Amino acid sequence: MPKAAAIALLPPEFRRWFKSRGWEPREHQLQLLAKARGGHSVLLVAPTGAGKTLAGFLPSLVELAGPSPSPLRGGAGVAKSERKDKSARDVISTAISSENGSPGRSTPNPALPARGRERRRTLHTLYISPLKALATDIARNLETPVREMDLPVRIETRTGDTPSHKRARQIEKPPDILLTTPEQLALLLAHREAGELFKDLRRVVLDELHSLVTSKRGDLLSLDLARLFKIAPYLTSVGLSATVREPDDLRRYLVPQRAGEGGERALADLVVVQGGAEPDIRMLELDEPLPLAGHTASQSMPAIYDLIRRHKTTLVFVNTRLQAEYTFQELWKLNDDGLAIALHHGSLDVSQRRRVEEAMTAGKLKAVVCTATLDLGIDWGDVDLVVNVGAPKGASRIMQRIGRSNHRMDEPSQAYLVPGNRFEILECRAALDAVHEAAQDTPDARIGALDVLCQHILGMACAEPFRLEDLYKEIRSAAPYAALMWEDFEAAVAFVATGGYALRAYERFAKIVKGKDGLWRVRDARIAQQYRLNVGTIVEATMIKVRLGRTSRARPGTVLPRGRSLGEIEEYFAETLTPGDTFLFAGEVLRFEGIVEDEVLVTRATAGTDPKIPSYEGGKFPLSTFLAARVRAILADPFEWDRLPAQMTEWLLQQRRRSVLPGPNDLLVETFPRAGRFYMTCFPFEGRLAHQTLGMLLTRRLERARLKPLGFVANDYGLAVWGGGDIAARVGREPGFLDDLYAEDMLGDDLEDWLAESTMMKRTFRQCAVIAGLIERRFPGQQKTGRQVTISTDLVYDVLRKHEPDHVLLRAARADAATGLLDVKRLGMLLQRIRGRIIHKPLDRVSPLSVSVMLEIGRERVYSDDADEILAEAEAALLDEALA
Repeated sequence: MPKAAAIALLPPEFRRWFKSRGWEPREHQLQLLAKARGGHSVLLVAPTGAGKTLAGFLPSLVELAGPSPSPLRGGAGVAKSERKDKSARDVISTAISSENGSPGRSTPNPALPARGRERRRTLHTLYISPLKALATDIARNLETPVREMDLPVRIETRTGDTPSHKRARQIEKPPDILLTTPEQLALLLAHREAGELFKDLRRVVLDELHSLVTSKRGDLLSLDLARLFKIAPYLTSVGLSATVREPDDLRRYLVPQRAGEGGERALADLVVVQGGAEPDIRMLELDEPLPLAGHTASQSMPAIYDLIRRHKTTLVFVNTRLQAEYTFQELWKLNDDGLAIALHHGSLDVSQRRRVEEAMTAGKLKAVVCTATLDLGIDWGDVDLVVNVGAPKGASRIMQRIGRSNHRMDEPSQAYLVPGNRFEILECRAALDAVHEAAQDTPDARIGALDVLCQHILGMACAEPFRLEDLYKEIRSAAPYAALMWEDFEAAVAFVATGGYALRAYERFAKIVKGKDGLWRVRDARIAQQYRLNVGTIVEATMIKVRLGRTSRARPGTVLPRGRSLGEIEEYFAETLTPGDTFLFAGEVLRFEGIVEDEVLVTRATAGTDPKIPSYEGGKFPLSTFLAARVRAILADPFEWDRLPAQMTEWLLQQRRRSVLPGPNDLLVETFPRAGRFYMTCFPFEGRLAHQTLGMLLTRRLERARLKPLGFVANDYGLAVWGGGDIAARVGREPGFLDDLYAEDMLGDDLEDWLAESTMMKRTFRQCAVIAGLIERRFPGQQKTGRQVTISTDLVYDVLRKHEPDHVLLRAARADAATGLLDVKRLGMLLQRIRGRIIHKPLDRVSPLSVSVMLEIGRERVYSDDADEILAEAEAALLDEALA
């Protein structure tokens, strides 16, 4: 693309603005502008700091700034001031429209009204973010060019934190650009005024697209995107991402799919930005040895504090909210310099999160301890270091996080990985290699979930009556649902209409009705209201607010709920507390005073207490298949050990002397007696979920073999099973016993039988039932407790299993269990990989490798100095035994 022709795409005021900032528009920014002029949807893949966000919004700002030319193909009315650039644009448009095999959706983009207050204000651009904090940050950054160029553009955000009166006004008087989240988009599309609100929508920008499409949130967003394309005839989409393994999966997601055309899939255009400075990332190494289990990284806290002290601004990432509270407290204990260190995670009160974000923007903080709430897209230029505490679990995730440091394309990001135990050293080494090779491990494209489909059907009925055939066609234009069968769609509609065959006698489950005109519509206004209260796909445990109390002067010893809200903890954790207990939350040690009016009442605790830490369900990331394979390869190759810390190399050598180390495709199984029981440990390195499922199935088979299993534990790297029967002796008598024990057929009847009696399926069904709307957690003016939801869904689950085993929600729950909680696909790949490659090592005592998984037995989820000390004592005793 000739530089002069590319620059000519920008109006004069934009050229002057770039020049005033000492910038030149980058080629990919101009490419997106040209594609927008041609009516193309596009996926932009660019490294962190490349100006993706500005590229995504630049076409919208140019169009909103003044008279816009007609599209290059078709249409008339090119403004006089633009005619002299027409030949240059023709050249560019022709080049970019033919660079991909499939042009994707291309629609005429008619001229916009003239600039100024006379223009009828309609919603022009919709920006979708996976995080509320990211939407707020982008809005703040976008205001700068709008203000400096004096553009007649109004920008607003809409998240769960937006006041209701402002959300109502946004429908009546929409801004030009609205920045929101998938859940808020679903609510908007279920509004009766959705057609009027979105009919003139020109562009939807989906930021951090790779993180949106890998979950049920992505399924719901794809269905809403299909509805937007139906409402807005001139709509195009822009996907932005820095980490993409299979670009075509995201390109399909961005445009309507053409169902029934011989399997051919429509693709958005693709723009890839090469280059970017290679990140400066290393592992934090200590002189003292790391433990063999645990994830607190307590030994590393002084070194992390020293890094914070020596850098301008540091983001300290952890993988769970529990770790965030612990890490913040440990750093605060070391903070003799009085450094401004803050805490940020999703359970804190919104006002506290906003204060932290504003302080970061103003450059007032030295460090922030945070979770995934800040690992996407936030542009804080003063951040010059990222510290990731614990193993990264995925190459793409760690690349995303380290990109928060020196958020510029031409400056290297600086980061440290801080392993919490010796196995995590291997994982960090594998992640460092992946980052150096720019390798990606984002998950495969999803198949749309049926419970999400049920929720969407109800939402569309709330917006307007629909005809089955029309809605089916629209839904199949969404990439995750392109292969949806008519029978499954009918089953989903039947569920929303009646609850299904087994529940149709109960009127409360009937939410849509078919009229004499053949159209389906929502039954009444109450159903629509309940839908709006329960929309979304994130099903967390029931949360309860934490409020700071004040001691009553009139009644000494009485605490009144008159302080500010600190955030939320999970209801089940609150139920474990008794008055006088202390716990860490919002960066403080709090004393539990009781539960008053559905709020946890607390006071600030005195020093010297041993606090608990709230834990949150579903907080742990799974180890990616990609990193797991690399860990196995490093473990199996002694030549790789030179790149590991000395303590790790010595530990592996001890393991090789006492037992063996498996090859990259082998499964090491160790058996040994201990304390009157017999143990079997194995090391598949396939992640906690797959190992937990394997452990459950192994215990069933050992029970049938009369080896009296008593229990099992698992972590990301291995698992241990123990019982009263001697497995090693059984293998001695039956050489093929282990091959049969780990045979692939365990995923057949064994898995089905276990699922039939497992509470895990009930828990999975519970989540599907909430998403699909079978059980509403929120009602006007009230909310069900977690216990109430559990009782309701468990009763329905038992009824459906007995009377309608093929119910759409049971199928949804089985699919969830297979891909999520059980990781059946990955377990199947594991069993296939190790067929004929099981290495059995009978031992007389525990091995160095097995110590790590043995330490999982009986561990409590309470982090304190005493807990770490107890774990260290247990580890020392086991290691002495292993190395005796």
